[in-house]
Amino acid sequence: MDQNHYQDHQPQPAKTNVLLPFSIIIAGIIIAGAIFLVKKDSPVAKQATQSLSITVNPVTPADHVLGNPNAKVSMIEFSDTDCPFCQRFHPELQKLVDKYGKDGKLAWAYRHFAFHERAPKEAEATECAAEIGGNDKFWEYLNKVFAAKHFQTSATDKYVGIEVSQLPVLAESIGIDKAKFSTCLTSGKYATKVKQQYDEAVSAGAVGTPHTVIISEAPLNRATIDFIEQTNLQILTRQGTGGMAPFSVSNDGTKLIVSGAMQATVMDQIIQLIIQANYK
Repeated sequence: MDQNHYQDHQPQPAKTNVLLPFSIIIAGIIIAGAIFLVKKDSPVAKQATQSLSITVNPVTPADHVLGNPNAKVSMIEFSDTDCPFCQRFHPELQKLVDKYGKDGKLAWAYRHFAFHERAPKEAEATECAAEIGGNDKFWEYLNKVFAAKHFQTSATDKYVGIEVSQLPVLAESIGIDKAKFSTCLTSGKYATKVKQQYDEAVSAGAVGTPHTVIISEAPLNRATIDFIEQTNLQILTRQGTGGMAPFSVSNDGTKLIVSGAMQATVMDQIIQLIIQANYK
């Protein structure tokens, strides 16, 4: 089954997280997901496109960015390296920035929403990679971490994670000085930054991972809103009472929340519409 829309919920205190994906057939495409922490009387389940007050910092020089940091359209992704849905969504955003970022029209900024057990230290490790090797090594190391993970796809499948002791080994494999990396990671110097970005994700409306905020310099046009509404309506219709729409728009119309990992073709259509509105 093609699973193209999914979201991991915030875990309870227990160490084991059980993922419960379900499927929704929409206009000939299959979107699957696991969406939790939404009450049946939630406003987002009653309205195809929810208008929200969305607070998120724009892209800054402190961010890890692919594409053009000064683009009129940016995707700010809050992600967790120990989330299977984030792992699957990661290459889809890479495709978008490859397609639209090379000509300067799109930026992708990665921020941490690390709530799984292994994720906070892995997030710190990516920051150490950036400190030593710069932006390129940040992304290379992040890709390495995702590639090293294997998540359960069935009851008999086995989860394969990364031990903390392996993180310096991964760094060395991409040309980062292992000793410097180990010193950085052991110091815990980036723990505060990782926690601050977690808090920022919550302020930006995140209830699970991945959580992406698309920022548009120009307000979303009618074509974009119509497409979002149609997609949300179809998903809510399939889910029934208590469902959660994956898209929410800010009150000023310049920000779009994408809750979970949306199918690549849908994301491409949305980004294309937003870019067209900004680069006429």
